[in-house]
Amino acid sequence: MTKMIMHGCNGRMGKVIIDLVKEDNDIEVVAGVDAFGDNNYDFPVYRSLDECTTDADVIVDFSNASAVEGLLNYCTAKNVPVVLCSTGLSENQLKMVKEASSKVAVLKSANMSVGVNALIKVLKEVSPMFAAAGFDIEIVEKHHNQKLDSPSGTAIALADSINESLNNEMDYVYDRSTRREKRPQKEIGISAVRGGTIVGDHDVIFAGHDEVVTLSHRAYSRAIFGKGAIEAAKFLAGKSAGLYDMSDVLA
Repeated sequence: MTKMIMHGCNGRMGKVIIDLVKEDNDIEVVAGVDAFGDNNYDFPVYRSLDECTTDADVIVDFSNASAVEGLLNYCTAKNVPVVLCSTGLSENQLKMVKEASSKVAVLKSANMSVGVNALIKVLKEVSPMFAAAGFDIEIVEKHHNQKLDSPSGTAIALADSINESLNNEMDYVYDRSTRREKRPQKEIGISAVRGGTIVGDHDVIFAGHDEVVTLSHRAYSRAIFGKGAIEAAKFLAGKSAGLYDMSDVLA
């Protein structure tokens, strides 16, 4: 039985994961951490990790980028693996993640769903073919109006997977309103839509001469992210120090 701490237990994803764990016989939530305090759970909830006295095999984080530093410090000090799902991390925070992974197991993924990670794998395979044929590449992501970061971490992960397969020759463009010129070929345009209660839509568009190929992923509920996070937690518990991602879980 894997013992898990839910970091951000009162958030949307925290609540989804807690409900899903109740249906899984191989993992249990032994404590929660949330700045807004308890929420009538059947496990203790601490306002910060500094107050946490509960031992666990792994921490699942769906909180906020501002809490990442304290989270990583706790995990390295206590030698507790962490599934890091918070997005919108700064370059400095990403460096901290890499440094922490030399001391403890860290699984970082911009998106926990099986479908998105399968899409990333496909993009690595097909992007060189489309680029060689002169196709332009655009990414359009859509999320609910409460999402704080833009573009989404998933959109960046999709762009990165494409760029890596193209020897990192592509530039990312988020806004073309300040320039008046034809579209350069070696760029990936990334556009963000925010509205309503959209859980998460991502379209990768390969636009060629007289033809367009679009690879899409639609999330219809947050449960797909929760299920992936739970599988990641069970995978990561007991693992040696290192930086992991969902491709390791799905291998």
